[in-house]
Amino acid sequence: MTESIHIYTDGACKGNPGPGGYGAVLICDGQRKELSGGFRKTTNNRMELMACVEGLRTLKRPSTVTLTSDSKYVVNAMARGWAKRWRSKGWKLSPSKPAKNPDLWRELLELCEKHTVTFLWVKGHTGHPENERCDVLAVAASEQKDLPADTAFETPKPPEADLFSL
Repeated sequence: MTESIHIYTDGACKGNPGPGGYGAVLICDGQRKELSGGFRKTTNNRMELMACVEGLRTLKRPSTVTLTSDSKYVVNAMARGWAKRWRSKGWKLSPSKPAKNPDLWRELLELCEKHTVTFLWVKGHTGHPENERCDVLAVAASEQKDLPADTAFETPKPPEADLFSL
C-alpha cells in the first residue's frame, strides 16, 4: 500500500539570476517535514524545480503524492506532458532551441516514475498557509551567507558541435 502525501513547494530568487532558495513542506498522516536550501547564483525557475525534486527525493517508499506549487512553469510542464516531450526530443523545445534546466527536469521525471504524482497549481501570495510557509522557507534560504554553487547553472556549457566543427 502506498502512502498518501501532500507536498507544497516554492522557489525564490533575489535577481534572476541571483541568490536563490527553495522551500518544501511535506505532510503525511499528521506528520510534517520542512525542507529548504539555497544557492549563491541560480534562477527562480530552477528553485521552483529544486523544491519539487527535494520534496520527492525525501520520500523513501513509492507514494501517492499531491504536489502543490505556485509555479505554472512546473505544473503545466508536468501535468500537460511538456517535460516528457522535451526529454523525448533530447531536451529541445524546437530543433534550434534547447530546453532550460534539463538536469532538474530529468531528475523530476525520474522521481515521478517512482511515485504517483498529481501536480496542482495554487496562486502564490494569496494566503494559502502552506504556500506562504514555503515562500518564507525559500526566501530565508536565499538570504543565508556562504551559499553553495548551483554547479549545473554556474558551469559554462560547451557549445554544441555542428556538422562543420567535427
